[in-house]
Amino acid sequence: MSEFNTTFQPSLFILTGLRGLVGARMWLGPLLSLMYITTMAGNCTVIYLVRTERSLQEPQYHFLSMLAGADIVLSFSTLFSVLKVFIFDLYEIAFDSCLTQLFFIHTSSSMGSGILLAMAFDRFVAISHPLQYTTILTNSRVTTMGLAAFLRGVALMTPLPILLKRLPFCKGQILSYSYCIHPNVMKLACGQVKINIFYGLVLVIFSFGVDFLLIAISYALIFQAVMGIASREGQMKALNTCLSHIFIVFIYYGPLLAITVMHRISHRSSPVAHAVLGNIYLFMPPMLNPIVYSLKTKQIRSALRKSLKIQIR
Repeated sequence: MSEFNTTFQPSLFILTGLRGLVGARMWLGPLLSLMYITTMAGNCTVIYLVRTERSLQEPQYHFLSMLAGADIVLSFSTLFSVLKVFIFDLYEIAFDSCLTQLFFIHTSSSMGSGILLAMAFDRFVAISHPLQYTTILTNSRVTTMGLAAFLRGVALMTPLPILLKRLPFCKGQILSYSYCIHPNVMKLACGQVKINIFYGLVLVIFSFGVDFLLIAISYALIFQAVMGIASREGQMKALNTCLSHIFIVFIYYGPLLAITVMHRISHRSSPVAHAVLGNIYLFMPPMLNPIVYSLKTKQIRSALRKSLKIQIR
């Protein structure tokens, strides 16, 4: 291992697994490998079905395929470092590789948040203005919304590695996770980190915070529209179309909020809690998204059965 210079940029960082859990690598390695396989297979299947099945050529499924794409990028960006730690017992990551990884992690997370907002708007239009649904959410508008989520993520997250690159590091090399994220790397830096702290807070508020607020407003309007439906059966049918999205929103923003708070009060939280929440934040939503939508959406289940029958033949 190279010597760490306390006044300049390090050549590498040291990743960590679940500190404090003896023998965790023995069972976490196979478990995480299975989760990665499930994530990649599930999200690739969603993209394939939406591209090939006529019954899924609707705005909500195009948004779902975009979310699947963001999840694939997020999972792939952590794949090698995580498996290095939990399977091969290798903990080093080069400085530039760490910055590249955190850029893709934060960009794909921001893109996923933006797409979840677009999906909330989709449900609002479908329930509040069903007759104008296809005229409001045209293919060009759906594409524009997806492109906007992507460009926003790239634009907002590009400064992160640049701001870290300018800093000297004097507080060690050991990171809290088996991957790199901005708050964790920043804590090892010295010098003028106030800009990094301020910009990180701005990102959380004006990206994820604004998205979540607009999603909440969308659902307030959705529930108002549902209450205007005369029949109880009609109300339940309308709400049922939102359940998958509501569940995904909570499993996406819940761990994100918890990990953000823990970074602000890291001196009072345990390393194990940090690591567990960090792993849930990155691994659970990408894996559960295609599973939840497949279980709850009749059209996706039908398209999947149809595709499997064709493949068997």
